[in-house]
Amino acid sequence: MATSQVQPSMLSIFVVFFCVYGNVVYGQFTKFDKLTLPRGVIGPEAASFRGFMAEGPFTTVIDGRIMKWQGPNIGFVDFAYTSPARTKQFCDGTTDPDKGPICGRPLALSFQPITGLLYITDAYFGLLVVGPNGGLATQLAGGFKFASGLDVDLLTGYVYFIDASLTYEIRNTSQTGFNYDSTGRFLRYNPLTRQVSVLLSGLSGGGGPAVSADSTFVLVPKLTGLRVLKYWLVGLRANTTQVLVNVAGNPNKIKRAERLGEFWMAVSVGQVPRRPPITPQGVRINSNGVILQTVSFATEFFNKTISLVQEQSGKLYVGSRFTDFIGVYSN
Repeated sequence: MATSQVQPSMLSIFVVFFCVYGNVVYGQFTKFDKLTLPRGVIGPEAASFRGFMAEGPFTTVIDGRIMKWQGPNIGFVDFAYTSPARTKQFCDGTTDPDKGPICGRPLALSFQPITGLLYITDAYFGLLVVGPNGGLATQLAGGFKFASGLDVDLLTGYVYFIDASLTYEIRNTSQTGFNYDSTGRFLRYNPLTRQVSVLLSGLSGGGGPAVSADSTFVLVPKLTGLRVLKYWLVGLRANTTQVLVNVAGNPNKIKRAERLGEFWMAVSVGQVPRRPPITPQGVRINSNGVILQTVSFATEFFNKTISLVQEQSGKLYVGSRFTDFIGVYSN
């Protein structure tokens, strides 16, 4: 277990509260729009924004690229990639799961707002980071079977992420007869010592964690366990867990909401075990596990699982590995 601490600065504390605190009034998010990927590209499973000007969203796609939205006149453009062996001729537009070890399969993004660094989890290449100008990402930690989601602690700089399994890879999940196991792990990367620590094991399924704005706990989804765990980082309960909330569907990535102390979960009812039609939902909860709001995305994402619900400037950005667009819901 890494013991070195990264001390928070006044600037980082300011950034945290500037970014996540606001007097947000929630509606039902009935207006729908979409940010469409280039032709033939699918699988936007992230929607991360950079800086005070909220550049982006940045997203990950199945063919191994990280792309950046440049507005409706330009659309999405290439920003970064995770595999040193990747070539555009071989990889661009591919949906072949067996090309993942060559092309990469980034699944989640999280910016460090002070440095502008973009942290990435790639199912095959593990934990990576890329600078503000993009390009080939640098691998920080590898050797994982199925790295899925991540979140950067805005105060300490630690990176929390999930390795979904010790036995199967992401390409196995689409095979006939596939069953999830319970060998997933919840991990922490210390950027000063460059050490990875295992905080929890025995997780069922992937997804992505979310660190609280005050760095006191992390929410960890159990995708096939239909629940969310609360892992305490400080105080008498440090390094212990509790079940925060039981969920009616399969929780995937969790993200901080714009209102302090609240979170959005991407939930797919009927995903595992499969009970069509699948109902995708955004579920807003508070730090005590109280469900505050449920928004259905069933019309635009009919019978599709979703990976992410990211709130930004009063809108919800919804990602799925099965679409060629990011859904944008507003009031």
